[in-house]
Amino acid sequence: MSAIPWWGLPLIAAVFALAGAAAALLVSARNDYLSSRRKRTRRWYEERRSAYVQLLAVFERDTYRLRAAFDAGEKPAPALAYVDEVGPSLMLVRLLASGPVRSAALAVHLLLQKLHGEMNPASVSGVQPQTHFRELLAQVPLVLQQLEAAIREELQIEVTAPGPLTRRRPARTAALDGHENIGQDLSRER
Repeated sequence: MSAIPWWGLPLIAAVFALAGAAAALLVSARNDYLSSRRKRTRRWYEERRSAYVQLLAVFERDTYRLRAAFDAGEKPAPALAYVDEVGPSLMLVRLLASGPVRSAALAVHLLLQKLHGEMNPASVSGVQPQTHFRELLAQVPLVLQQLEAAIREELQIEVTAPGPLTRRRPARTAALDGHENIGQDLSRER
């Protein structure tokens, strides 16, 4: 029969059962870890994306208000009103973002804060406050573009260039062409 005594068979069965249970536990733990890591990665991406979108929306809104006030000849909103609006979004980005994104966001913030402050280019002789304001306002899209580039790099968003534009023919013309081809095919068969 076998060289294993009768009392050893249950022991061997127990050892194999424990080894199988340990292997199943390890595989289950590994799958749970990978699943939680995937969720953590998705959460990481979602948190940053929503924070960046929120901050960019505040910056765009404020830039629009500054342009509208300048075009209307009105004084821009005070700096404290701007800081109250941008504060929560900026703080979230400062906590979550990497170094390049944080630096670019703070550069945009400082430029907009300067635009909300009193325009006093007294240190530069011959510069009018309106010209100085217009020049600073023209720099905002450039600094925003640097922030967007840093965000794309951190979130690994790849921008692909659109393909060449093709002109579509109207459906009726395509349908008529199809009927003409059918008629030509019928005449060829005859």
